[in-house]
Amino acid sequence: MTLVLREADVRAVLTMSDTMGVLDAAFRRQAAGEARNQPRRRVVLPEARGVLHVLAAYVPGTPGHPEADGPGLVGLKDYSAIAGKVRFLIQLFSAEDGRLLALIEADLLGQMRTGGASGVATRYMARPDARVVALIGAGGQAQTQALAMREARPVEKFLVYARSIERARAFCETLAAETGVTCSPVEEAEQAVREADIVVTATTAHDPVVLGAWLQPGQHLNVMGSNWAHRREVDGEAVRRSDVVVVDARDQAEIEAGDLLLAAQSGDFAMERAVELSEIVAGKVVARPNAEAITLFKSLGIGLEDVAVAGWVYAQARERGLGQEIELLP
Repeated sequence: MTLVLREADVRAVLTMSDTMGVLDAAFRRQAAGEARNQPRRRVVLPEARGVLHVLAAYVPGTPGHPEADGPGLVGLKDYSAIAGKVRFLIQLFSAEDGRLLALIEADLLGQMRTGGASGVATRYMARPDARVVALIGAGGQAQTQALAMREARPVEKFLVYARSIERARAFCETLAAETGVTCSPVEEAEQAVREADIVVTATTAHDPVVLGAWLQPGQHLNVMGSNWAHRREVDGEAVRRSDVVVVDARDQAEIEAGDLLLAAQSGDFAMERAVELSEIVAGKVVARPNAEAITLFKSLGIGLEDVAVAGWVYAQARERGLGQEIELLP
């Protein structure tokens, strides 16, 4: 039987701590060459009326436990962005016998796994004494990024910039109530960046919203809003000033990491410098060479992350009796 899980089911079982734990284990299996990840593929409709996105991966282990012995999971996330609406779905299969284990609505799951990847990167790359986080953006992705930052470091203050100060204020009220952490809206992105230990960009911007001239020694950046080659949230100087530049998948970055690709075009970066997060997690590459270094994680969102976190959601839902069973692809 296939388990159908809705957004409410995902919300009931998935925490940021769980998400980051599963992703850490999955990245370690990736570093060992035991996982498989396919870069995002897109079908663009005529006249750019919409896009279908597809990400696929294989994660070893057992559902929710990539670190365990087991045949693993294979699956894909597809999402359509058509007529102003985005719909996310994960199909999760057993790598042992090919059974379709679950169909999972994956809007929240995607936000959690994206935040979780930034959280894992921050745990390894940010200074241990990092306490102040600048959030550039005030949408759903910014919220899960904030939760991940709080999981990765004992955050004492969030500084939030949005295109509307009213939106930033409303976001701060919600985030402060959820986390118990002081959250202050600011009117200029530069102010937030200059005062922060950790900077997170979570926007839909086409052009830079953070400039390298604003960066301070010792900062860590999580840049996650763009996954198109022609769009970026940070300028070439920000990338050039970063001593360590990390991506969640190098082959995918070479296709769609506009922040890095555009910096490479301007001579501010060489793509050969980018290392994978799995190499950082496994200790193959030094995450932070010294306290003054600026570090940058360019998050793209990869299928490996989706399948790993979906495995956790599936296992927890089975254990708690959540979801709807249907007869499909026996």
